[in-house]
Amino acid sequence: MILSWTIHELPEVLISTLKENLTLLEKWNSLTELARNEWICYITIPKKEETKSSRLERLKEDITAWKKRPCCWPWCPHHRPNAEKWFKNS
Repeated sequence: MILSWTIHELPEVLISTLKENLTLLEKWNSLTELARNEWICYITIPKKEETKSSRLERLKEDITAWKKRPCCWPWCPHHRPNAEKWFKNS
């Protein structure tokens, strides 16, 4: 079972990635709802497919290494109204 229950819906590419990698799935399910939401936002907010793909690869590496949140990005704009101006078309 893949846990989600976040603001963002799980994208199909992430669902298939989690189903293919049981270790990743176990660690994904151990994350908090807020952390899962931030990872979903992190991989879905870019416009370019190549950026989305590279972020999905980073998600796999980081979560497998027990990193709980994506680092070095301005967080999910849905939690900070003042950050929404940077993500108008997301």
